[in-house]
Amino acid sequence: MTVRITASGTIALEGTCPSEDAEVLLQEMLANPQWPVDWRACESVHAAVFQVLLAAKPTLLGPPADPRLENWVHPLLTRIP
Repeated sequence: MTVRITASGTIALEGTCPSEDAEVLLQEMLANPQWPVDWRACESVHAAVFQVLLAAKPTLLGPPADPRLENWVHPLLTRIP
């Protein structure tokens, strides 16, 4: 599982986040809406995981581990509407 809850009260995304993690991520974010998402150890995300992040607009702790996520995905998740 690449989604885990940390002792410090964050939702961590680690490694390669497959589509199956989208539901887990959404459940954790709904249960803990104030918690930030730490994706500093994230190497890639499936489009389903990206869509959850895009819709929920959590506070992100980063940048992500993969430069492609940092350059292409992170700006889409942090831009002001």
